[in-house]
Amino acid sequence: MNAETRSYRRYVLFILTLVYIFNFVDRQILVILQEPIKAELGLSDTQLGLLTGFAFALFYVVVGIPIARWADVGNRRNIVSLALLVWSGMTAVSGLAQNYTQLLLARIGVGIGEAGASPPSHSMISDYYEPEERGAAMSIYSMGLYLGILVGLLLGGWLADKIGWRMAFFAVGLPGILMAAVVRLTLKEPPRGGSGMVSDPNVGEKYTFKQTLSFLWQSKPFRKAAFAAGFCAFTGYSTLTFIPSFLIRSHGMSIAEVGVSLGLIIGFSGVIGALSGGFLADKFGKMNLRWYLWVPAIGVLLSVPFSLLALSLDSLTLVLVCIFVSNVFGSCYLGPTIAISHHLVKPSMRAMTSAILFFILNIVGLGCGPVATGMVSDFLAPEFGIESLRYALIFSSLVILLAVVQYLRSGSALSALEQRSEQ
Repeated sequence: MNAETRSYRRYVLFILTLVYIFNFVDRQILVILQEPIKAELGLSDTQLGLLTGFAFALFYVVVGIPIARWADVGNRRNIVSLALLVWSGMTAVSGLAQNYTQLLLARIGVGIGEAGASPPSHSMISDYYEPEERGAAMSIYSMGLYLGILVGLLLGGWLADKIGWRMAFFAVGLPGILMAAVVRLTLKEPPRGGSGMVSDPNVGEKYTFKQTLSFLWQSKPFRKAAFAAGFCAFTGYSTLTFIPSFLIRSHGMSIAEVGVSLGLIIGFSGVIGALSGGFLADKFGKMNLRWYLWVPAIGVLLSVPFSLLALSLDSLTLVLVCIFVSNVFGSCYLGPTIAISHHLVKPSMRAMTSAILFFILNIVGLGCGPVATGMVSDFLAPEFGIESLRYALIFSSLVILLAVVQYLRSGSALSALEQRSEQ
């Protein structure tokens, strides 16, 4: 590979990561704004959980399947550009909402647009990077999640304080329209191919959704890893949705203070965890592919005690430190999980594989996590008052233990698959 090719693929990865940052800025902006929105529109925690969780996730994952099918046969660059244009516009429209239904519909529009971001991006990255580099590349892309959270919380808290929650939606949504033009005009659609565990002599063959789903369903390592990622996301999205409100209610922080402190903490710890997970999985995965599953299992297990301390301590300083450490360990899972999923399938199935992985991850995590946490908080509120959210978050933090079990079971299944392939 010549220097020009290496330089360009880094540019592609940079731009796609930047798009993913926009994705999570527009998604996370609602979280930091939800307390003033709740006050103005008279919402409950369950309704907030629906806004950021189930309603968003339902359309995100359902629309993601046909978009991924399109990405496996069409121009992925154009799909990413169009998706960015749609979700950025709908983010801006969120600022016009006058009631809960209007805001819900706007956020559904954001979810529909964002469904077109990751599957085609994952597929493009896998065509630009060899298998032994793919964990790191996917983790670099995945760190866009945490950088987006950083920017969303920092910018959202500041904008809410300066111009109010309605104008904040416009301020973060409109720049995405310009970014969509950059994607369309500067990225090239790569040829499909690349290598993995599964060879594909007919690269470019059009596999139906049913064929891809059947292929994946027969892959026990994929099934276990996908649900493991879902349980990680259950805890992660519940925390992202309600930890700002927890700090405001239980520790008396202002929206601006939460935006700055939590944005920096989640952003930097997430980047550290995501990059570490990918690079460690690539390093040890050269010796044994099961490290792509063991690295997430070890990481998320180590996150649990720090999560519980963050929700139990009275010292705000110690709480913020524990959130940082917990998120370093808890954010290591996504890059290795995507990478091993792409190892297990044919190249022309990669976009659909990402969509199905994200379908499971988001239905379990984004769809169930925030709304379940909100319901637990509302249920406990008559007895515990504002502290009900603390106990609801403790519940969601323990769900990640199910991910540890599933990752280990996926590793065992992968070992059995490798043994059969060698016979």
